[in-house]
Amino acid sequence: MTSSREVRLKQRPVGLPTEADFDLATVEVGAPADGEVLVKNLYMSVDPYMRGRMTDRPSYVPPFEIGAALQGGAVGEVVASNADGFKPGDIVSSMFGWREAFTADAKQLQKLETHGLPVQAFLGVAGMPGLTAYVGLTRVAEMKAGDIVFVSAAAGAVGQVACQVARLKGCTVIGSAGGPEKAAFLREIGVDQVIDYKAEPDLKAALKRAAPKGVDVYFENVGGAHLEAALDSARVNGRFAMCGMISLYNDEKPEPGPSNLALVIGKRLRLQGFIVSDHFDLAPQFLAELSGWIESGQFHYRETVDEGIAAAPAAFLKLFTGENFGKMLVKLA
Repeated sequence: MTSSREVRLKQRPVGLPTEADFDLATVEVGAPADGEVLVKNLYMSVDPYMRGRMTDRPSYVPPFEIGAALQGGAVGEVVASNADGFKPGDIVSSMFGWREAFTADAKQLQKLETHGLPVQAFLGVAGMPGLTAYVGLTRVAEMKAGDIVFVSAAAGAVGQVACQVARLKGCTVIGSAGGPEKAAFLREIGVDQVIDYKAEPDLKAALKRAAPKGVDVYFENVGGAHLEAALDSARVNGRFAMCGMISLYNDEKPEPGPSNLALVIGKRLRLQGFIVSDHFDLAPQFLAELSGWIESGQFHYRETVDEGIAAAPAAFLKLFTGENFGKMLVKLA
């Protein structure tokens, strides 16, 4: 038996979650049965979409269960294997985050070929957030060279990839982020025009300054005032890739929708929501391009790493206060 700590959902949050909504428990993990693998997690991911799973309502993924360990992306090392194709020392990805170790059916694991990247990159730029940015721009928004692209939450896990994919594919990029340090990072990675929404709270005016000719593509991560500004500045036949709306996730009652939504009609805009799991066929293409960009020095990224399973709830809460920079991770071993 292997002792492991795990984070459980103690109660369903109302509004912004607090650390009191989580429990830390110790369990014993058994040796792998036939077809199973024992894994020690190295890093786990916290992501904004997890907030939706803490509420008991129908969605594209089922809600977390009260009293059960949470789930999320993780990368780990195989400790023991009773399954063909897996051996001790292999690095695997799974959805068994929020715990230090686990035993699972090998079919629930993916062996990683790291392509020279750090293992934690497969929870960020080379994982679900990075692929989300790639899918949203290249397939959903049908971005093409010469487009003017606006990205909200541009210094976040998804946003920093979206900005660089757009730049590397020949687009003019406008990014918004909160605070001078994040704004400086966006300039470092080649964003053409930067909006610090904390310094320029009138987002409509800020976006018109940054994109006087308007916006062809909007990568939506925030919602609220950012969406209104994007609608205001959108060019005719603009395309919006609707990825997330983090500004609304903790609202206890729905906020009124954009006051200028009628612009969709006259401007012939297309607003399309998407879930990255519907587009996993693009993963090999994305990873091949990303590896080349990183190797050639054309692509850079930031991570925020907290340490220890007990730090996971606080790390998750940082997503909603803007304390994270780039991908938010928890190092477990």
